[in-house]
Amino acid sequence: MKLFLDTANVAYVAEIARWGVLDGVTTNPSLVAKEGKDFKKVVLEMCKLVPCVSAQVTAPDVEGMKKQGEEYASWHKNVVVKVPMTTDGLQVVKYLSGKKIKTNVTLVFSVAQAILAAKAGATIISPFIGRLDDIGEDGMVLIEEIMDVWSHGRFETEVLVASTRHPRHIIDAARVGAHICTIPYEVFKKLPQHTLTDNGYKKFQEDWEKVKNRG
Repeated sequence: MKLFLDTANVAYVAEIARWGVLDGVTTNPSLVAKEGKDFKKVVLEMCKLVPCVSAQVTAPDVEGMKKQGEEYASWHKNVVVKVPMTTDGLQVVKYLSGKKIKTNVTLVFSVAQAILAAKAGATIISPFIGRLDDIGEDGMVLIEEIMDVWSHGRFETEVLVASTRHPRHIIDAARVGAHICTIPYEVFKKLPQHTLTDNGYKKFQEDWEKVKNRG
């Protein structure tokens, strides 16, 4: 399973990329606004660090989204155009896929939406599990249902598990065969941590200090 970082902070991307495990980045207007940075500059800086950067269109109409999508794709070969799961968005995905431009359909909350996005030609779809959890549903059930449909081999579209809230989400996504998981920085930092690892490493270092100067 590919691991993406969900952020608009280039320093975070550089840090996690140094681990040697980062496959891409997802961004959205809220994340960019939070950082207060120039959108194009942020995207291009990230493209130097990872092979896949999802950049979301913001235009309110089909023609505007098409124009933005073509513009974003022209910035760098690593850009994937992020499009909302609406009927307008589906038209945009169909148009962009016809021009060989990669797309990521975001704000997917049902299997029906996932199927429509895949049929329109989406490269990636992004079901949001955390937001389903927030309203009392089990977001991982949606991923299980989508992967069951995908198991019949009808779609090449990759399933990206979005709105992850804790490490267990990433583990469960991998268990059901999701292709990608996008992870907030704070959650990503928790993935390599374990108390037994920390304690064991500390003990190894303490023991080494005792023996390293023996001769």
